Amino acid sequence: MINTLYLPELREMLAGDDQPGLQEFCKALHPARTAEFMEGLTAEESWQVLQATDDATRAEIFTFLPNERQLEMLALRDPSETSLVIAHMASDDRVDLLKQADAAAADALLAHLPPAERRDILRLSEYPEGTAGALMTTDVARLPETLTVREALDEIARQAQLHETIYYTYIVDDQNHLRGLVSARRLVTHLGRPQTLLKDIMERALVTVEATDDQESVAAKVADYDFLAIPVVDKEQHLVGIITHDDIIDVVREEAEEDAYLAGAINPLEETYLDTPWQTLSWKRGVWLFVLSAAALLTVIALRSYQATLSQVEWLAFFIPLIVSCGGNSGGQSATLVITAMTNGTLTHADWWRVLKRELAVGAVLGAFLSAIGYSFALLLVPGPTFVQKLVIPITLMLVVMAGTLCGGCLPLAFKRLGLDPALMSTPFVSGIIDIAGIVIYMTVAMSLL
Repeated sequence: MINTLYLPELREMLAGDDQPGLQEFCKALHPARTAEFMEGLTAEESWQVLQATDDATRAEIFTFLPNERQLEMLALRDPSETSLVIAHMASDDRVDLLKQADAAAADALLAHLPPAERRDILRLSEYPEGTAGALMTTDVARLPETLTVREALDEIARQAQLHETIYYTYIVDDQNHLRGLVSARRLVTHLGRPQTLLKDIMERALVTVEATDDQESVAAKVADYDFLAIPVVDKEQHLVGIITHDDIIDVVREEAEEDAYLAGAINPLEETYLDTPWQTLSWKRGVWLFVLSAAALLTVIALRSYQATLSQVEWLAFFIPLIVSCGGNSGGQSATLVITAMTNGTLTHADWWRVLKRELAVGAVLGAFLSAIGYSFALLLVPGPTFVQKLVIPITLMLVVMAGTLCGGCLPLAFKRLGLDPALMSTPFVSGIIDIAGIVIYMTVAMSLL
């Protein structure tokens, strides 16, 4: 939704070339709010607004603009101009942006960047998507352990404008090996002893990640330890960058969205719902609908094979919706619980035996409860069969619910073990499997008792 609060004033300032007013607009608010109020402007107007402020503020506001607008501005202006904005962006943000830009435009921008910035972008671009290296920023406050507290504070004050965060200062040796860290809070608390060396107050037992680690495991570590940032090292423990909490929030949101799409049997969207063309939406939904429809056809085939039984005992057909619904719903609940536990790191595939026992016990309890309800309805709704014949319903419900909980609890673990996303084994797929199993169990019990 476009915020139009400042649009008339902004356009009036642009028309009158009111540089002081535009400069105040860029400085008065948080860069994210400033970018929000600029959403109704064209790319050219947005660029003109950004020209009224300094390089650092310009890059901050530019970072919060919608991705499509950023790419439009890069295509609109000369690379010699836009490269100045790219040079002041956080290293991880500019790498993400250039990956999405047209190849020719990205090459032109790289050619106008200083050699050090160009090397940094090319190095970060080599890391695969979804790894710690693709998330990290190389703008890190580094200090040697031989500095005093006073010298460290002076140096941090000098470097403050160069780094994304200075709450954590990382201590490295001459070869850039990570030795420890000192927080800003610890430095401030030692102001009364300004000659204390960093090596005497730094934390040495650090939690780190490697540049090749999966982003989900990185997010789990940051969440477990409540870090504002986590250092990224290579195999030789050289400090190569840090991942800040705002990037971790993006990862958590991205993973949650992906799991939500998969839980609904939809291929994850690369853009927002409204920005995704209807043809793409149809394809991403249609692929899985075809798979689920194929599973439903197997249920039809299973029913067809028991046509003789159903024609002889017609009242069995009345309870088919109840049987498949209870099985599918119980399996979907188990799958949701297990997938969620695996996502937050409290459950791994090594816990399969505990999951098996728990789901077996829960399935028995839920099955007994639903069996009692099903038997009561059978007694009330079907007057013809005997009490013993109607036991088909509770026995089937007990077996189907237990099968559903076992299937929903164990299949996500099996998928994880195979290296697949456990969210694939979501409610629609578990329900499809249990539908078929439920029909087979129902007809088998019916033929045994009737």
